[in-house]
Amino acid sequence: MIQSLVFADKARAGVYLRLLGMAALWGASWPMGRVVVLTMPPLLGACLRFVFASTLLMVWWLHAGGPKRMGRLSLRQWGALAMASATGIFGYALFFMWGLQHVPAGRAAMVIALNPAATLLLAAVFLRERLNAPILFGMALAMVGAVTALSVGEPWKLIQGGMGSGELIVLGCVACWAIYTLIGRQLQSMDSLSITTMTALMGAAMLFVASWVVEGPRAWATLAQTPATTWLSIVGLALGATVLAYAWFLDGVKTLGASAAAAFISLVPIFGVLFSSLWLGERIDLSLAVGGAFAVVGMLVMHWGRKR
Repeated sequence: MIQSLVFADKARAGVYLRLLGMAALWGASWPMGRVVVLTMPPLLGACLRFVFASTLLMVWWLHAGGPKRMGRLSLRQWGALAMASATGIFGYALFFMWGLQHVPAGRAAMVIALNPAATLLLAAVFLRERLNAPILFGMALAMVGAVTALSVGEPWKLIQGGMGSGELIVLGCVACWAIYTLIGRQLQSMDSLSITTMTALMGAAMLFVASWVVEGPRAWATLAQTPATTWLSIVGLALGATVLAYAWFLDGVKTLGASAAAAFISLVPIFGVLFSSLWLGERIDLSLAVGGAFAVVGMLVMHWGRKR
């Protein structure tokens, strides 16, 4: 009996460590993305990330009996998958890479705090989900924190229309993620691995076409001159921040439940700022520290409000 309890505690501790690793990998995606866009066209970088990631996901999906897991999909479900790919993969990756050309990675990572707030707001408007007082308070804290960090301590710039184009582009990630999350609710009959694999494949195809049309064949011809650090960052984005982090998140959801696993997402901005400072030498000033603290507390309050 005692041995089984010890084994259970060790297994649970392993899940917590993997969820911590998930948050670290998602946080690290921001400085890795910054490295990529400073040496490579943004659409090309995003395309390569999801080409590698979708290949790995496809191997995993097939090994897990992918076709049997999916079953037969209706035309409406295929349409929802295409919309999810267009927003959660193509749109998010575009704003992610494009925004990182103009905004330091640590500040850009603060938009993670706005993802749950935007999703809950859209769910309240379109799905008529109820918002209680803790959720609304958490939303306010997260918004103040994220805007404070993005605006370098001058949030009134947003009201006055003085925010830079880079900050506004990064905010496009929030809109894409919120829409993607709501679309995902229309695919509840599918398992999450199938949804992720299919959307990654479709998104990779969309990014390839967009890169070939917008950036042209010349962008692809420069791959031979791409620095090793850029390739390492692309592999890190594909293998670490996309496939491995997703596997650890699924493991956490299976063992601890969706709410407990999702709580670890509040650590993503912290890791994003930390890794951006360590790897890229970005300065952590007072606006970033205070804004980050507000954002993380706001995310935790929203999480608590949803559990209620």
